Amino acid sequence: MKISTILDHIDSGHVALPEFQRGYVWNRDQVRGLFDSLYRRHPVGGLLVWATESRTATHRGDGPLAAGVVKLLLDGQQRMTTLYGIVRGKPPKFFDGNAQTFSGLRFHLESQTFAFYQPLKMQGDPLWIDLTELMKNGTTGLGEFVARLNQNPALAPKVGDYIGRLSQVLGIVDVDLHVEEVTGAEKSLDVVVDIFNRVNSGGTKLSKGDLALAKICADWPEARDTMKQQLKRWEKSGYSFNLDWLLRSVNTVLTGEAKFSFLHGKSAEEIQDGLKRAIKRIDTCLNLIAGRLGLDHDRVLFGRFGIPVMVRYLDQRDGTLDARNRDKLLFWFVQAGMWGRFSGSTETYIDQDLAALEDDGDALDRLLDQLRLWHGGLRTEPGHFAGWSLGARFYPVLYLLTRMGEAKDWCTGLPLKAGLLGKMSRLEVHHIFPKAQLYKLKFKRPEVNALANFCFLTKETNLCIGEKLPEEYFPEVEAKHPGALASQWIPMDPRLWKAENYRDFLEARKALLAVVTNRLLAELLHGETRWLEESAPLAPPSATGVPGGIASEAEEEQLTALNDWIESHGLPRGVLAFDFADPTTGEQQAIFDLVWPNGIQEELSQPVTVLLNESAETLALASRGGFRCFASTEDFKAYVLKEILALEVGA
Repeated sequence: MKISTILDHIDSGHVALPEFQRGYVWNRDQVRGLFDSLYRRHPVGGLLVWATESRTATHRGDGPLAAGVVKLLLDGQQRMTTLYGIVRGKPPKFFDGNAQTFSGLRFHLESQTFAFYQPLKMQGDPLWIDLTELMKNGTTGLGEFVARLNQNPALAPKVGDYIGRLSQVLGIVDVDLHVEEVTGAEKSLDVVVDIFNRVNSGGTKLSKGDLALAKICADWPEARDTMKQQLKRWEKSGYSFNLDWLLRSVNTVLTGEAKFSFLHGKSAEEIQDGLKRAIKRIDTCLNLIAGRLGLDHDRVLFGRFGIPVMVRYLDQRDGTLDARNRDKLLFWFVQAGMWGRFSGSTETYIDQDLAALEDDGDALDRLLDQLRLWHGGLRTEPGHFAGWSLGARFYPVLYLLTRMGEAKDWCTGLPLKAGLLGKMSRLEVHHIFPKAQLYKLKFKRPEVNALANFCFLTKETNLCIGEKLPEEYFPEVEAKHPGALASQWIPMDPRLWKAENYRDFLEARKALLAVVTNRLLAELLHGETRWLEESAPLAPPSATGVPGGIASEAEEEQLTALNDWIESHGLPRGVLAFDFADPTTGEQQAIFDLVWPNGIQEELSQPVTVLLNESAETLALASRGGFRCFASTEDFKAYVLKEILALEVGA
């Protein structure tokens, strides 16, 4: 079928995009490559379509489908979207992506190359042809370009060659593409998605969550957009969740199960009701976690897969909790995060916890008993604060202590509660002993970034302290705001404020942090402290804790930018500071900088991690754990473009 005919069918609604397809993810290199291949009449691959009745077809976008049989693109979306965007000068109705990717493509009549518009290079040069202007106007446009060329005497000797090249560009829309059809009444959505995954072996496939969402969209076309709007609302509040996570909560509300397969039999009305209830309960959870525990943004929201369990518990009780059960539920959430309950087999442990909610009796007691039996004890010891970096499992605990314990700022003396006003009042990590000073004294990175060397202060105070050593600025803080140091669990022995006693300072502060952790968590139990009577098992003592971790805010910014880049290509964000744990015991073994634990194509490709400036030990742990490791953002991007997004033009 000619490309021009396919584009006409897109306009008329005879060709569309199935709802389960992801958005447009090509980059400009791929756009140039496609047009270069078509210009030279090289093969670019055929199309695979699903021929189905329009009245039952669920498609993307607002455009209406034609009556009768329509063809939904299974393979070829990126190519046809690119062609439509350049030939028509606008994206197709099913478009979801960045239209700038195919805007401004030019063709050079002499070199016969394609490039995107660059004013300094192309402006005023008659040999650079606006491809969209030429394609939109067809033969009429060809006549106009020929007239312009004839007006330039310097080009006269080669006008004939240029006309031939312009005609060859226009002839791109007459290229025939082989179209293979999937037909038959027996081709259910499951079968078609399986075919889609097989033919997209080099590109982005669909996970179990995608398949569940595809089935939902078949009955409720607006489901994906509705859920995305909710995710954006939470993102504005500082929490980054994905569709799979939200769908997991919808699942627990409706079915009491973690596996997506339990959603398949639910009607559109049931899904809509489940989503409404799940959103309401998630809002309650986030408000409780932020308001009572102080965990008010994404970086400190550990154990996020405990929220679907909390959602189920709340929904069973119509969202009504007294103070005792509210705090006991929050105690369970914190403990699940502290010991990595969901760091291993997430779906398995969610199912176990959901099952504990279903029996008669006290569900919260069963949840806590189950957690203690699994981990072996819920009491915090000083050694649990031996971690380092922003990815340490107890990093959110330190933030929680700061918020719950009303730690005071060292410049103003004010309690560091949530909701401080002003851009300089956002809490930042402060190295009590400055990094620069410790590196001068030859301390290694894990010790410099030890968790016990962290506290949280406002940006203004952080800047004010600068690189002063504690022996210099601690006396000033204590004189100005008595008790402010102790409020941040600083050992008050001045000998420990000296750099030569830094390691002793760390040990003393870890002991203070353990005491306050147990005290504040005990308050959540309202006197029922039997779950805190046993200590959690400790790994062999280590001065540096587990290997790996994000060492600085600058490194975190680099990883966040990489996450933004991958999201811009229509792929899921990775997990920052991933807690690599023993799947059976939850014991933390390492911290990986940025991870896709189920692969970038969830459940369909190899787990991947980006490890910046990490030791050979950390890289070896990740490799033994089945992860494909990348030590630079450039290498990772090349992997994504080539192996995940399938840079080949025919993909």
